Amino acid sequence: MKSNTKYSIKVSFMKLLNQKPLSKITVKEIVSECGINRNSFYYHFKDIPNLLEEIFIEQADSILQPEHADNIYDYLTGTIRFALDNESAMMHIYNSTNREMFERYRERMAERTVNACIDYYAVDCVLSKENRDAVLVYYKSLLTGFVIDWLNCGRRYDLSDKLRRICVIFDGTFENAMRNCIQLN
Repeated sequence: MKSNTKYSIKVSFMKLLNQKPLSKITVKEIVSECGINRNSFYYHFKDIPNLLEEIFIEQADSILQPEHADNIYDYLTGTIRFALDNESAMMHIYNSTNREMFERYRERMAERTVNACIDYYAVDCVLSKENRDAVLVYYKSLLTGFVIDWLNCGRRYDLSDKLRRICVIFDGTFENAMRNCIQLN
């Protein structure tokens, strides 16, 4: 029963967050939305930022790693799926005093995604730690930059479509980076 309550709190919170700014959401509204009492909320979460952080950690930990990815786009769309499904919520968090939490989430998501790509595309080779770190920094910066640009532009373009186009235009670049890393070892 506890896990259902915790899940309900998260769903209710995300529903509210997609409707209004983070600073306008209260524990009273969350518990009213999911039909529980305040004590139940505080049993599971210290406060609203704690709730938000847990949601972000869960999302970062659940990045899909496609078994048969055709290209890097499969990884990127898995990473941004939560943001695309909750665009208004992302803007509300991005424009809130809890922006730092969003930035940590964004960094964690990007790092996990790039590491998954490296593991997938470099399965037949051994990269030195220095080369792996260099690839990680480069592609993590690109991915987080895409998300920042999308948010700063007020989500005026389709992020999924933009990433698809970028992946088509730069097709083979990641694989080429893996080959270059081998030569650099």
